[in-house]
Amino acid sequence: MHPSPSTLAPGRSKAAAVFRVTAGNFLEQFDFFLFGFYATQIAGVFFPAGSEFASLMMTFAVFGAGFLMRPLGAIVLGAYIDDVGRRKGLIVTLSIMASGTILIAFVPGYSTIGLLAPALVLVGRLLQGFSAGAELGGVSVYLAEMATPGRKGFFTSWQSASQQVAIVVAAGLGFALNQWLDASAIAAWGWRVPFFVGCMIVPFIFMLRRNLEETQEFKARRHRPSMGEVFRTLGQNWAVVIAGMMLVAMTTASFYLITVYAPTFGKTVLHLSTADSLLVTLCVAVSNFVWLPVGGALSDRIGRRPLLVGMTLLAIATAYPALSLLAHAPSFINMLLVLLWLSFMYGMYNGAMVVALTEVMPVQVRVAGFSLAYSLATAVFGGFTPAISTALIHMTGDKAAPGYWMSFAAACALLATFALYRRRAPTLTPAH
Repeated sequence: MHPSPSTLAPGRSKAAAVFRVTAGNFLEQFDFFLFGFYATQIAGVFFPAGSEFASLMMTFAVFGAGFLMRPLGAIVLGAYIDDVGRRKGLIVTLSIMASGTILIAFVPGYSTIGLLAPALVLVGRLLQGFSAGAELGGVSVYLAEMATPGRKGFFTSWQSASQQVAIVVAAGLGFALNQWLDASAIAAWGWRVPFFVGCMIVPFIFMLRRNLEETQEFKARRHRPSMGEVFRTLGQNWAVVIAGMMLVAMTTASFYLITVYAPTFGKTVLHLSTADSLLVTLCVAVSNFVWLPVGGALSDRIGRRPLLVGMTLLAIATAYPALSLLAHAPSFINMLLVLLWLSFMYGMYNGAMVVALTEVMPVQVRVAGFSLAYSLATAVFGGFTPAISTALIHMTGDKAAPGYWMSFAAACALLATFALYRRRAPTLTPAH
């Protein structure tokens, strides 16, 4: 039997709850980042082709395929979490996510089992995508529901902040491996080591999730919607879901650009060293970790809308010029400065956006609605950002072309902000 929150010091119990619930987010982003960073090695092991471009595109296509499963996971698992509760649902999402991680870590290469190798990697990515579809929504809603009144933005921002810790750990592991092993050893087997580390921490995360308390807000609810009711409510609120998807566009496109795609961009496009690319990514993750709770806390004070509008306008105006500067003068310092600028815009925007998305969704389908909007955005904008960035550079010959993609996503988010605040202004006002 676990002590209830009322028997613990409020600050201590809330901090412990934040740590327990965000641990699963750590695992999700840890594996997603590794797949992006080791894309060139994974391409060689599982997707051999006649050209490096074709091999890399197949790898990024499989990476993106996991995101196509997110909307399905959002609807099915999100409805399940809205029905049975946050705690039970988040244990289920973690179980599915861990299965995909273990599968990718242990699949033999194409040279050993042929076409079965890329097929099994694809299955692992689809399992990860299915679980991630509801994981982010479940965690964000849990944090919003257990937050101290007037501090929802700050508490909810730790959903995204926990992912940055995962990137720091993953980048640190990659940097260490790069120092200890030569390139041929990393290409042959060394890239699997961080995936094995991910498998080893799964039992610890399960233990943390099992000790979660259900939120008081969910316990107080007299009516728990059935799957059918959840689907009907989502259908009735389709416009809010689509606007929510566009709101998330800025987050997903910028995040996957500056974290998952950045190491590959640094190595293959700018021709910087592996160590430099990893070090930049590690610094970006630390920067994200700082700006996310700052953005969340600031949105509690001044409102969500000013931050959402301000950061999207900044992204539209500066994303391409910043990447163009980097493309014309590639160096470690320039890559660091440019990506730290993009990190600032992402962190401040996302700190306000996540809590705004929990506030706009109908309360009875809060997890399913949030998860569906977020997963649609990730499928359309985020997951294919590495593939789209690679293709844009290949088609245009412009190394700064990914800046166009980020600006487009920011423009979509800006339109969504205006639409949602005109339509549901009272819902989106920070709770005090």
